[in-house]
Amino acid sequence: MGQQNQTLLTEFILTGVSRRPELQLPLFGVFLIIYTVTVVGNLGMIILTKLDSHLHTPMYFFIRHLAFIDLGDSTVIYPKMMVNFFVDQNTISFYACATQMAFFITFIISELFILSTMAYDRYVAICNPLLYNVIMSQRLCHVLVGIPYLYSTFQALLFPIKYFTSIFCGSKVISHFYCDVVPLLPMICSDAQETELLTVLFSAFNLISSLLVVLVSYILILLAICRMHGAEGRKKAFSTCGSHLTGVVVFYGSLFFMYVQPKSTHSFETDKLASVFYTLVIPMLNPLIYSIRNKEVKNAFHRVFKKQCKFCI
Repeated sequence: MGQQNQTLLTEFILTGVSRRPELQLPLFGVFLIIYTVTVVGNLGMIILTKLDSHLHTPMYFFIRHLAFIDLGDSTVIYPKMMVNFFVDQNTISFYACATQMAFFITFIISELFILSTMAYDRYVAICNPLLYNVIMSQRLCHVLVGIPYLYSTFQALLFPIKYFTSIFCGSKVISHFYCDVVPLLPMICSDAQETELLTVLFSAFNLISSLLVVLVSYILILLAICRMHGAEGRKKAFSTCGSHLTGVVVFYGSLFFMYVQPKSTHSFETDKLASVFYTLVIPMLNPLIYSIRNKEVKNAFHRVFKKQCKFCI
């Protein structure tokens, strides 16, 4: 009977961000603005770091990949989510749900490890400035980006296969605005404990291992800054890692808010709030964080803009 239910299940219903009718239009407007800023900001960062030769450094190589990940992450979720504001039941097919989950897992795990890679890059830049170009070679940069992509792709295949070959029972309503492992887990009635254990183990490993690299890198950076004698050197060191540290605090803060809640206070509503932040708001904030207070990015923008204007004339 369970197997029959599984074959009959061809679609899910996404509840969306809010079920209150009076909030649908205002929320649509807010999210449309957020998505527009996200696309423009991240595409702009990708193009800028590619066109301007002054930004062909390891740091901006990682920033470009972070922008690509943020653009992909938001694009996987936004279009389908926006439909929720105009339909009574926002349905998503069985295979579309699996595909969305796969791409979301790829981008979210890649972001975790790209941020830890960037922390290591900042450590080398501050603690070994004379050997920076030797250590952070082009080959190493490609390896440090390639491994997170391969590892996230492995999980992007593992979890959708594990979840969508299981038997779903009960309601087909997903209490979320996209297909994620957390809201789908209670809907599984075959091998649920095994699937939950696998999910918890990988989530914990991803979060702790990537955060450990960030913490160790910043502890070593802090020790190196404390040993500096000149105030100017300290100021330059802080400005070098300030943007990245801001991005890390915002991203990991929202993830911990979602995953490190007591079971008594845990709810899908708080999950939605955290998910909106790290899947929709952070991809918009990242290009702003790495550009607004960054003179190199501003100068690169002016150079590229002037060059394009000359071609136009």
